[in-house]
Amino acid sequence: MVRNMDYRLIIGLIIAHILVYITFDFSKVFWYIFTSTMLFLISYAIIHEKMEDEDTFIKYFFYGIVFGALTFVLIFLGHFLIEIFHITYFEKQITKLYKIASPTLWWHFIVLVLIIVPGEEIFWRGFVQKRLMNYFNPWTSILLASILYASVHIYSGQFILVLAALVAGIIFGALYMWRRSIPFVIIAHLTFDLLLLVIFPFR
Repeated sequence: MVRNMDYRLIIGLIIAHILVYITFDFSKVFWYIFTSTMLFLISYAIIHEKMEDEDTFIKYFFYGIVFGALTFVLIFLGHFLIEIFHITYFEKQITKLYKIASPTLWWHFIVLVLIIVPGEEIFWRGFVQKRLMNYFNPWTSILLASILYASVHIYSGQFILVLAALVAGIIFGALYMWRRSIPFVIIAHLTFDLLLLVIFPFR
């Protein structure tokens, strides 16, 4: 049960929704605006919450790659079912999303690795989920943080992205709860994104 209103969390979530809305509303310059969005959210999270890292480099690097790959396999199976059953609605959404969010220029890859992926984990797991843990039990915190993470993806207009964000959010949230290491979850998320967007894209 919530004891006190967490204004820093509420303000952070409102800012995240506004910035992500703007990001998708100006999809032609997606990479510019999304990079700025994540830089702002990183700053907000770091100012208001201490980041955790209870793992050694070898552990979080190894585990991160393994669980990032497993997350990709899970999403891949979902995509496989979409193709098997030929769900045109989702197939069109996936194609549209790749046109908007796939890295194509050299600097896209740099900001993906150094800003976007770390930023999402620092804000959504290291700030949002961690603050929710002050009020709810671990699994409720993971679920709520994942729903909130998925909610900002509504502005993409693609339901498949909202669903994928919810699933990934639960997985990354559980990993964070397990290891209490933001670098570990960043490596997992980065591995997943590189497999999904660069190495084995669904297109």
